[in-house]
Amino acid sequence: MKKVVILIGNYGSGKTEIALNMALKAAAEGKRTQVIDLDRINDYFRMSDHVKLLDEKKIRLVSPTFAGAGITQTNMPAAVGSAFAQDWDLVIFDVGGDPAGALSLARYHMDFAALAPGQLEVYDIVNIRRPMSETPEKILKLKTDMEGFARQTVTGFVNNSNLQDWASAQDLRDGYPVVKAASELSGIPVVYTTGRPQFLEEFLRDEGLETRYVGTPLPLETYMRRSWDGFDIAARA
Repeated sequence: MKKVVILIGNYGSGKTEIALNMALKAAAEGKRTQVIDLDRINDYFRMSDHVKLLDEKKIRLVSPTFAGAGITQTNMPAAVGSAFAQDWDLVIFDVGGDPAGALSLARYHMDFAALAPGQLEVYDIVNIRRPMSETPEKILKLKTDMEGFARQTVTGFVNNSNLQDWASAQDLRDGYPVVKAASELSGIPVVYTTGRPQFLEEFLRDEGLETRYVGTPLPLETYMRRSWDGFDIAARA
């Protein structure tokens, strides 16, 4: 049965990195995989920068920022429609962390509503190091706002607390009680805890962790780099 996963969350929460890792993992398992890039505001971490890698793994990318695929803002709706019309095993929607990004998802409300029970999951990616996500109350306020714009209901939280290049296991430790409290207040389960493999392994060795507030550990390889990093590397070469 086709599985559709929507990733929402605050700007800079790590949605695109998680989407890319999920897609590559699924493709490695032999699943027919498609990624829909609806993040219109993030010019620094772009899924379209990894077109070659996605092509090599036979993952289809639908993104208006990838001119090579002939996808523009005009024909984007038809391209997105392939997520529902074609026979994929996994479709991942990477949604921008603002009202405009969530609203771009809402136009497909009827397509999502037509999916069979159990086919759709909506994951709220939480990084407590980002503004508006530092407390359980802020997490739930932002979740409610995004649900309203997107016309979707969050089914799970993902603890992706990190400080990018300065990340450590301590970020996950600090995120754990905050995401746990948000889960307890809302009744929404924690489905994943994500992070670079070494930090995730260190965090999981901590005593006192409750499995239901950790979810499934999901190690992340780092693919997303700020767009200016490439220019800096090239300049030094």
